[in-house]
Amino acid sequence: MEQDDSESKQSPSNQTPATPRTPAPTPAIRLDPAELLNQEITLEEMLSQAGSGAGHGELVQLPQEEPRNPDALDDRRRSDVNEWGRSEHMREIARRVYDPIYKHWFRVEWEGLEKIPEGGALLVANHAAAIPSDAPVIMHGIETELNRPVYGLADNFFRTIPVVGTIWNRLGGLPAHPDNAYRLLREQDQLVLVFPEGTKGPSKTYSERYQLRRFGRGGFVEIAMRAGVPVVPIAVVGAEESMPTLFRVPSIARALGVPYLPVTANMLVAGPLGLVSYFPSKFKLKVLDPVHFDVPADRDRYSRSRVMDESEAIRDRIQAALYTMLRERRSVWFG
Repeated sequence: MEQDDSESKQSPSNQTPATPRTPAPTPAIRLDPAELLNQEITLEEMLSQAGSGAGHGELVQLPQEEPRNPDALDDRRRSDVNEWGRSEHMREIARRVYDPIYKHWFRVEWEGLEKIPEGGALLVANHAAAIPSDAPVIMHGIETELNRPVYGLADNFFRTIPVVGTIWNRLGGLPAHPDNAYRLLREQDQLVLVFPEGTKGPSKTYSERYQLRRFGRGGFVEIAMRAGVPVVPIAVVGAEESMPTLFRVPSIARALGVPYLPVTANMLVAGPLGLVSYFPSKFKLKVLDPVHFDVPADRDRYSRSRVMDESEAIRDRIQAALYTMLRERRSVWFG
């Protein structure tokens, strides 16, 4: 009986369920601002106290990304186009493409390259061929032989031609504006190439070959005086025969809004390809003695008569050199 009574006492069915206890309220924590300021706890300590399980009390260091060096950015993200629009990447491509033409098609020969001085200088040359072939020959030759960049100034018309204008700019071509020339010469000691004949040079017909047109109003002389640099005349033989103009069509040129519209011998021989192909004429270039002007730089004005006299004198020197070179030439194709 006692055993039964004890078992009955232990039986859960005979026990009154216990009333759950209500947890005692957590006393409010009063934080003293002054006390908080005096207590310092690091981020590592906070994470250590909050951690549990494996790695409890340890702060896992995440790999840190190395700071980026702006100078070591991927070259593909960086533009090599300078303030003038010239791209050395484009120049390198052009050099590789044009070098065989320069060496094996035109077979270019230079005389007097050593006369081009250090520092800024204004290169002045005669201009020819319906689509001028002399500018790339001069620029490529000096950059290859002297390892110096050359900036060519041309009529703004060329820059307005789609694709052609952009390529010309990337290769170092600029609009023929006095301020462009002055900054390149005076501030950056660069070589600048100009053709004072302008579009009148390339528009000459073959019967007028090597007869220089008027050198404008002598603006190139005034630019050189202001910049305090010499003018270096260059006589070019071979461009006239590379793309000779048979006749011009001025009425259509006016309608199209272009300076001139030539019909060339290349078009008659090669059809449409004649617009982009040259005859393999032999190029010879002669660098003449630099012309220095004994006048102060950066003047607002220079004597117009002096400017015109210097311009005509430089033109006459190039014309005389051309006549001499033509007399000495044995063949258009072999020099």
